[in-house]
Amino acid sequence: MATTAVAGLELLRLGASGPDGLPLAGLTVDGVPVEEATGLVPYDGVVMGGWDLDGSDLRKAAEQHAVLDHRQLEAAAASLADIVPWPAAGDEEFCRNVSGDNVVVAQGRRAQVDAVRADLRRFREEQALDGVVLLNLASTERWPDPAAPCLQTAAAFEEGLDADDAAITPAMVYAYAAIVEGVPYGNFTPSLGADVPALVELAEQRGVALAGKDGKTGQTMMKTVLAPAFRSRALRVEGWYSTNILGNRDGLALDDPASLQSKLSTKGKVLDSILGYPVEDHVVRIDYYRPRGDQKEAWDAIDLIGFLGQRMQVKVDFQCRDSILAAPLAVEIARLLDLAQQRGEGGVQEQLGWFFKAPMTPDLTSVPEHALHRQETALLDWLTSRPAVVDLDADVQERASAEQ
Repeated sequence: MATTAVAGLELLRLGASGPDGLPLAGLTVDGVPVEEATGLVPYDGVVMGGWDLDGSDLRKAAEQHAVLDHRQLEAAAASLADIVPWPAAGDEEFCRNVSGDNVVVAQGRRAQVDAVRADLRRFREEQALDGVVLLNLASTERWPDPAAPCLQTAAAFEEGLDADDAAITPAMVYAYAAIVEGVPYGNFTPSLGADVPALVELAEQRGVALAGKDGKTGQTMMKTVLAPAFRSRALRVEGWYSTNILGNRDGLALDDPASLQSKLSTKGKVLDSILGYPVEDHVVRIDYYRPRGDQKEAWDAIDLIGFLGQRMQVKVDFQCRDSILAAPLAVEIARLLDLAQQRGEGGVQEQLGWFFKAPMTPDLTSVPEHALHRQETALLDWLTSRPAVVDLDADVQERASAEQ
């Protein structure tokens, strides 16, 4: 997905592709482009770099993933070849089916954090960037115990880093490194990243924007459209059977039962929240099927009860490209997190819940909004609002005059 996002931005710059699939492309505020009206970074102002356990340059990665067609790959080839992933802070204890030899040389979690922080500072300086955003686009990790003591407070997390506490995951290493560097952090995966009390506390203390988790792209996106419609028409959902097949690297990661459980935990909570009652027969399956590669297929069989107790069925077969759905959302999340940071809005950004299956809330326990149309309204209201800007010089002069 990361490779597809990089290639997509380059093709957009070259005029070799249009903005299809980018939700905020062409948006205006009172007739003015949203970028100009709000300070949102334009697409051609985004520069990408990052980490991967596979050290191949992104042209080789794109060839392996086979998401781009031949024409697109050739057009973006030069730019993709220039980007080589930095050594990553991986750990096979948390992601068993995805490995590589492009690993950061660091003994312990604290040393991994230091390496990630150094990469962030170097990237900012070498690219002369106004701001940096860190997005977790890695493969799904198994969850540690969320109740582990080191995850409850910022102080305990610091101690846990020094002690190499087993509850601190690679995703948390990146989240912590971003927060202490003042870099907004977004989690596109189901892994536990910044969505633990310790890191939310730290982000609030430091005024760093957070968002996540688990990008809402295909099947769950459809659920958050259909479920509100069924509720609005008083059609009771008796059962909802969902199954997915995919054969890309994400699918391989989910072939591990521990990683799969992390994914299912985010997909399974959406339906009951929207409908307002538990769907007893709600089944979600994800199966790795190598021949499909990035061409994911999601089937839904929905059983409904309507007027006079009559039963009905809805069938959905969504044949989609996993990375093609996810990559543009990652780009938009990065732009919006940067805007939140520009506005001085630290902590959990609930208005970005539109992008996620399991949106974060500031206390991590409140039930978030899941209905897509309501999430969209909340995001656009925030984006197009015009936050009050204080003229500091005028404010100082006014107070000085009053004191006299």
